[in-house]
Amino acid sequence: MKILVLPGDGIGPEITGPTIEVLNAVDAAHGLGLEIETAEIGFASLETQGTTLPEAVMRRIPEVDGVVLGPVQHFDYPDKASGGLNPSAELRTKFELFANIRPCRSHKDLSILRTPMDLIIVRENTEGFYSDRNMYAGSGEFMPDADSAFSIRKITAAASERVVRVAFELAQARRKKVTVVHKANVVKLSDGLFLREARKVAAEFPNVEMEELIVDAAAALLIRRPESFDVIVTTNMFGDILSDEASELSGSLGLGGSLNAGTDIGVGQAQHGSAPDIAGKGIANPTSLILSAAMLLDWRGRRDGDQRLIDAAADIEGAIERVLDNPETRTGDLGGTLNTRQFADHVLAQLPAPARTV
Repeated sequence: MKILVLPGDGIGPEITGPTIEVLNAVDAAHGLGLEIETAEIGFASLETQGTTLPEAVMRRIPEVDGVVLGPVQHFDYPDKASGGLNPSAELRTKFELFANIRPCRSHKDLSILRTPMDLIIVRENTEGFYSDRNMYAGSGEFMPDADSAFSIRKITAAASERVVRVAFELAQARRKKVTVVHKANVVKLSDGLFLREARKVAAEFPNVEMEELIVDAAAALLIRRPESFDVIVTTNMFGDILSDEASELSGSLGLGGSLNAGTDIGVGQAQHGSAPDIAGKGIANPTSLILSAAMLLDWRGRRDGDQRLIDAAADIEGAIERVLDNPETRTGDLGGTLNTRQFADHVLAQLPAPARTV
């Protein structure tokens, strides 16, 4: 399996290092035959190549079996004309990474919830309220005069159908419930279309319960009754907000993995940002990116029928879980004392030993 690692900005290089070490460790244990390569994006490539997303990187992505994407500081990039492309948005739209899959499971001593959370949020990734990716040509935002700004929301039947299908397929292997989150009481046409497609897909999965829930109520019930959710599916912005909320409630935004999945391309991406305020200090928590890399292995393994990749992903998740369960082996953001290097060493120690060669 060929994996392209894009470290990104801020703490990106600091957390991709341990992530690669973890991937190498499970490679040695399971004989995965991983081939890992890295390439610069973000401010690093802007300085050397005049763009935050080099064409060579975009050409390479379809040639590999998966991508690990570190956090990017795109808010501070120059405009597109000056080379400032948002790598996250560009990858999602150019390669049709239509499903952003974010598991949220509460951790002992870290969650503020009264009852445990164990759910997956599936977020549509290529349209919705994110107007920067809604137009074939031109911008989805415009100002007809100095005091008015407009932003276009796009919802299509095709994009809605395929992301809902992913949610139902996930639920079928879990507790068999999908909650479709919307705001059709206000945005009646666009969310009405999303609901129409969701109901069509639901008819194909008679053994999976489908619940429809307004986004306001969903935000509240994640706090009040997190145990009532199994798989949530929703449009782009609602999914972005709800998944961040769920991650924080379950322990921290830094503890959740994230996978951007298309038909043939998968990108594991940390849920959190680039944290420039702590960059270079060696104290960043690498959990989110490590778990995102594990999700990438699992996705590729299930897609290709390779049990070794699925088992390796489970080993990584188990190692992280055991390290986080011990207050003595947590990073500073979780009330512990470990730095990035020390935390990574504890995770590596929890992984299986390399396979013996005969």
